[in-house]
Parts: sequence; C-alpha cells; structure tokens
Amino acid sequence: MDGRKRKTSLLFVMNHLHCGGAERALVSLLGALDYDKYEVDLLLFKREGVFLASLPPEVRVLEEPCAYRLFDMPIERALGKALRSGRPDHALARLIAGAIIRTEPLPARSDQRIWRYMAWCLPSPAKRYDCAIGFLERGPIYYVLDKVKAERKIGWIHIDYDRLGMDPAFDDPYFGRLDHLVTVSEECAAVLKMRFPRHRDKIRVIHNIVSPGTIRRMAEAETGDLYGRREGETIIVSAGRLHPQKGFDMAIDACKLLAEQGRRVRWFVLGEGDERERLTKLIRERGLEEQFILLGVKANPYPYMRQADIYVQPSRFEGKPIAVDEAKMLGLPILVTDYRAAGGQIVHGENGLIAAMEPGAIA
Repeated sequence: MDGRKRKTSLLFVMNHLHCGGAERALVSLLGALDYDKYEVDLLLFKREGVFLASLPPEVRVLEEPCAYRLFDMPIERALGKALRSGRPDHALARLIAGAIIRTEPLPARSDQRIWRYMAWCLPSPAKRYDCAIGFLERGPIYYVLDKVKAERKIGWIHIDYDRLGMDPAFDDPYFGRLDHLVTVSEECAAVLKMRFPRHRDKIRVIHNIVSPGTIRRMAEAETGDLYGRREGETIIVSAGRLHPQKGFDMAIDACKLLAEQGRRVRWFVLGEGDERERLTKLIRERGLEEQFILLGVKANPYPYMRQADIYVQPSRFEGKPIAVDEAKMLGLPILVTDYRAAGGQIVHGENGLIAAMEPGAIA
C-alpha cells in the first residue's frame, strides 16, 4: 500500500455531447473537478458531439451501448439489424417502441413510455460507483436508476419541468429512488417542489459553472472581423439548438419587422438542430436571406458573441441558459423573452431587457 487515499469514483450519463446548454454545462463541470480526488467515467448513449474534444483528458469515455442506436434509426432498419445480430428480443422491444411513438402525440411522454423497452436492450456497466449522475432528464436519469450500481444516485434537470410535456406520474417513483434531484435555478426548483411535493427535500439548486476568465480569453482568440461588418449596421447574435423551444421562428419575424422599419440589422444564430430546414424555409419566405443567418456550430462561439452589438435569447421556455450568463460576462447588451426563469438572470432595465414572447416585443 502506498498510503494514498482512494479516489471517489463517479459516473456521468448523458445522451451525447452535441451543442446545447446541458452539454456545455457538463463539460464545464468536468473541467472544474479535482482529478486527484475523483476518478470519472462518462457514458454517452451516442459517443459523438462537438464537445467531445473539450473533455478533460482524465475523463474516461465508456463504449457507447450499441443497442441505443436501434431506437434512433428507422424501424425497418432497426429490426433488420437486431435480427441479423441474433437479438429477436431487441427487435421486439424496438417494435413495441415504434408502436408507442406512432400513438403518443407528445414526444416527451413517448420517450418516457419507451424507456422500459429500451432498458431491456441496454447493458449495465460492470463497475460499481460511489456516485452515478444522470445529467439530463428522462433517459440518463432512468438509466442511472435502472442499470447502474452505485452507492448514491443523482438526477439533473436543466429546464422548466412543466414545459417539457412529461408525465409527472411516470417520473415520481423514479425521483423517489434518487438521493438528490438537482436543477439549475431557483425558479426550476420551485416548479419541481410544486410538482413533486413528497420529494421536495431532495431538490437542490446548483448553478451552471461558467468561468469568466476562460470565456474572455476564448473571446479574444479571433481578432479579425468575423461578420464583415457594414457601416451603420447593428449585429445581433443568439445561441442555442435549432429547436422550437428556442423561439428562433419568433426571432425571424422580429428581424422582418426591424427590416420593414428601415433598421440596418443582421441577426446571426450560433447552433444546430432539427429545425434548420424549417427555419431556412421561413427565412426564405420572409425574404431575409441576407439579414438572418444560421451560422451553425462553432467550436469557439465567444469571438462571435464579443463582436456582436446585442445578444438576444428569444426562448419560449428555459432552465437557466448558460449563453445569457456568458453574454453578461462579455459585456453585451442583452434582451431575453419573459420565460419563467428570465428574472433569475436579468433585472429589467438594469442589466438587460425582458420582452414579451412575441415578435413585436422582441423587435
């Protein structure tokens, strides 16, 4: 024995590391851990995403559970793959999941209902951990509770639970098995305590870790004019997944109003997602191809934020968006919509503006 104290073993579970606030929050948290004290494994259902390259080298990324992909591909292909692999049980689970997806109109509730069939197919890690953390609602939390051996188990909710469209009756017994249920803002905690009163003593608030020094340093990494700025124009920037939650359709209509008022603006969005095709069509319909630009994912978004004139968060609902805190650290004027947690980050008229959730108010 060399006398060194045993490290605490941690397992984090996440869907993937594509661009998103929760993914960025996880990478920031992993970057803040003391690896002299902690031994960290990370299980991603899909081992992919732009933030993979930002993980600390001490984090061991586990092999992804291949069966998860069966639930992330067309059913005909999934059934063929399962049967060729000699897993008729996996084929049956995917068949049942497909029926649920077709009949359940709410995607969040569909995810909940298919979990038990997905769980049939997913293996458990061989290792026993001191603590396992499901770092996102639904699958990662359910996986930690149903498949992982650990002394303590923690779930993490990054958003206003009431706006997810989930079934609290499904989650209630799961949350009852957690040692702690963490969320990112006091407003989100209040919603959880109201919705799950018998678990209120387990609910904790841990704000997302944001390093001002790191963000400012990264923001200075690019010194050239990233936008090709034109004389007299205003550059607006927003960041987030291209998802209905983020309200970029409202931003497009707000940009149209600004253009009709004769304002010289260009609005840039940092992020990617399933809404790209729909938003691109809407931009074209509004005749804003030169004014509203989807930039996609940038490994370092901070120079784009620093060089903008205004940061706008046009979301329909949020937990506590990291990008707003980052924009504050970069000294940008900020406008956010009046989602429930907005007041936790912005004091209207002091460090930003809070607008009604409609294009006219955003403009």
